[in-house]
Amino acid sequence: MLLESVVPWGRLASEYINMFALTPQDMKGRILDIAAGPSSFNAELTGQGKSIVSVDPLYAFSAEQILSQFNANAETMLALTEANADRFLWDEFKNPAQVARIRRRAMTNFLEDFAAGKDAGRYIEGGLPTLPFDASTFELALCSHFLFTYSDQFSTDFHLESIRELARVAGEVRVFPIVTQFTGDLSEHLPVAMDRLRELGYAVEVRRVEYEFQIGGNRMLSVRKPA
Repeated sequence: MLLESVVPWGRLASEYINMFALTPQDMKGRILDIAAGPSSFNAELTGQGKSIVSVDPLYAFSAEQILSQFNANAETMLALTEANADRFLWDEFKNPAQVARIRRRAMTNFLEDFAAGKDAGRYIEGGLPTLPFDASTFELALCSHFLFTYSDQFSTDFHLESIRELARVAGEVRVFPIVTQFTGDLSEHLPVAMDRLRELGYAVEVRRVEYEFQIGGNRMLSVRKPA
């Protein structure tokens, strides 16, 4: 992966909790955060004594390189948010500038934890559709703003293979959102993937969550492996 192709844009633990409808019980088990990027979910919850492992190709790079790439893209991301402001709900965030500040806060929290977390095996370089874990390593796997978000870049088969791989290593998989980037349209891959998963015996459910920044992006996909 080329660093120049990455836009590091992370989220806070409070956002994760709302995006994935996480309960205190959910957070007692071991959690996998896939395509985690520079989110501070791992850093914040590790500080609370929780067990989180984050996986992303981004972790091949140094903290200095990641921060430099964030800084190189921050103004562009702010401008994109401003240009598409009508596609977002401005309840949790008051304006695009506040979004950029929150993303920088998440990045700062992440970078402060990155070296120690990498040494501890909490940040692992890798990505879908193949993960370096044994079956049932985690109670819960979370995938934020990757699957279904970039539907134009990945096929239905890629989505299906990735979700099955996540279900192999975790008891439950949660994917948020299930709409495409900026347009807010339901991913064309979602109904096909859900049908195929059900045919294979997985328990599949779309759940509404108490988080909606992108208009229409207030649902997540929950998948549980066959009994």
